[in-house]
Amino acid sequence: MNATARRMTALGRAELTLLGRNKNNLFIALLMPLLMIFVLRSTLVQMDDAELPLGMAGATLIGGTGMVLVLVVYMGLVSALVARREELVLKRLRTGEATDLEILAGAALPSTAIALAQCAVLAVGGALALDVPAPRRPDLLVLGLLAGILLLAGLAAATTAITRNVESAGLTTLPFFLVSAMGSGIMVPRDLLPDLAADLCRLLPLSGVMDLIRSGWLGAGDTGELLTAVLTTLAWGAVTVFAVRRWFRWEPRR
Repeated sequence: MNATARRMTALGRAELTLLGRNKNNLFIALLMPLLMIFVLRSTLVQMDDAELPLGMAGATLIGGTGMVLVLVVYMGLVSALVARREELVLKRLRTGEATDLEILAGAALPSTAIALAQCAVLAVGGALALDVPAPRRPDLLVLGLLAGILLLAGLAAATTAITRNVESAGLTTLPFFLVSAMGSGIMVPRDLLPDLAADLCRLLPLSGVMDLIRSGWLGAGDTGELLTAVLTTLAWGAVTVFAVRRWFRWEPRR
C-alpha cells in the first residue's frame, strides 16, 4: 500500500470513529434513508403501476438508491466537514503530509462505504424480496453510483462554504435535497412531468446520475440519452471542482 492509500485509510478510519460518536450524523447515515424510502414507497402507491416501468417496487429501488446517495453522501458529508472545520481538525491536517485532496477523500470514505453497502442491500433485497429483476446493465448502474458519489462529495464540500455551523447544515442542504427529490427522478419519475418541466429538470445536478442508475436497472435508454446523462454529470462535476477550489474554507471565519 502506497503512502497516499495509507494516509487516506487512516483519515477514513478516524472519520468513521467520529461518525460513530455523532448521533445526528449516525441517524442521517443509517436510519434516515430507511425512513425516506418508506415515504417514497407511500408516495408511489398513489401512482398507476402502468406509469412505472418496473412497477412500484422497481421505482422504489431506483428512487431509494438516489435517496441513499443524497442523504448519506451529500447531507452527511456536509455536516462532517463543517464539524471538522469548526473544530480546527481540517486546519491541523493541512500541516501534515496529507494533500488537500487526500484530506477531503479520506473524510468522504465512511459515507461512501455506508452508501455503497446500503445500495447493495437495496439491490439484493429488491431482487429477492420484492421480485424485481436484477439490473439489466450493471455496468451503467455501477457507473451511476460512482459518478453520484464523486459529484455529491464535491457538492457537499462546496456547500460547506455557505454553512456556518453544524446546526445550520440541515437548512443549507435542504434546497438541493428537495430539488433533487422532485426534479431528478428520485421521488417522482421525470417521465410523469410535463415536457418543458422534464427538459429543464434534465439539467439538474443529479439528473444525469439518476438517468444512469435508471438505465442500469431497466437496460433502457438510447446512446443519445446516455451521452447526455454523462455530459451533464461531467459538466456539474467541473462546476463543483471550481466551486470547491474557489470557496472551500479550511478553518472557521473569525
